Amino acid sequence: MRLVFMGTPDFAVPTLEAIVAAGHEVALVVTRPDRPRGRGQKAQPSPVKAAAERLGIPVEHPARLDDDFVQKLKELRVEAGVVAAFGRILPPRLLDAFPRRWINVHASLLPKYRGAAPIHRSVIDGEKETGVTTMLMSQGLDEGDMLLKGALSIGPDDTTGQVHDALAELGASLLVETLAALESGCLQATPQEHGRSTYAPMLTRDDEQVDWNAPAEAIHNRVRGMNPWPGAFTVDEGKIVKILRGRLRREGLALSSSFAQPGEIIQIAGDEVAVATGAGVYWLAEVRPAGGKTMAAGAYARGRRIGPGFRFG
Repeated sequence: MRLVFMGTPDFAVPTLEAIVAAGHEVALVVTRPDRPRGRGQKAQPSPVKAAAERLGIPVEHPARLDDDFVQKLKELRVEAGVVAAFGRILPPRLLDAFPRRWINVHASLLPKYRGAAPIHRSVIDGEKETGVTTMLMSQGLDEGDMLLKGALSIGPDDTTGQVHDALAELGASLLVETLAALESGCLQATPQEHGRSTYAPMLTRDDEQVDWNAPAEAIHNRVRGMNPWPGAFTVDEGKIVKILRGRLRREGLALSSSFAQPGEIIQIAGDEVAVATGAGVYWLAEVRPAGGKTMAAGAYARGRRIGPGFRFG
């Protein structure tokens, strides 16, 4: 098939590569403009743009998806469009120009976790399973008819980064399967049960902060859900400390938090720090203080000269 591909971040790259490897012709890649990154704030292309240039595919990042853009796609004789984490809403004029030919790769098992942050939210919520859905795009946010689904188990210690990478590969293979079914005319679209939908909004600063009054398991889910980006944090005497990794238990040590306040250090054992929560104990394993380097939580506590009785905010 002759396609236009719209995508921006790392998640979309395996899908673009899989489309090309499957023999489809990508006439144009549309992505977000180059953005300043790094210490020098030098303009850098999106991961999708970098991949497209490596594959020799023309790239554009139009300011507006207007009638002129629609006409360009028609002149390119595009048969269908694939969207994977593009980061922009497609206007009705674009959807109407190629009715039921816009396919979206969404990182959840719809109708659950519609919205911008389905991977983060599924891990934060402690879900044991997530997946990818290919769907026909509609004017409603992630409300279109579903095409194919692929499921993925989430382990108790899996991070958003790990789930993201696995879903990116799953989404790529599922999209190729979807296109094959579309070409053969055997693709069946299933309406979503809108009454069962849930929403995965963009992350806020409040989402990043650990609430020590929460149960230890909920804190663990938040920490791994924020890893590697943007990172969960706590406060040490007014200063931000990122919590990059932790766990719920440590072999050979069964501690009680009943005598301590939530956020209070109970014990330092080697590289790890036991902290009381609203229900249970959470072991900090790896942290990064503001402006500092990643280090073992135990090393951080010893360097700060804090120990049992000290309370994080």
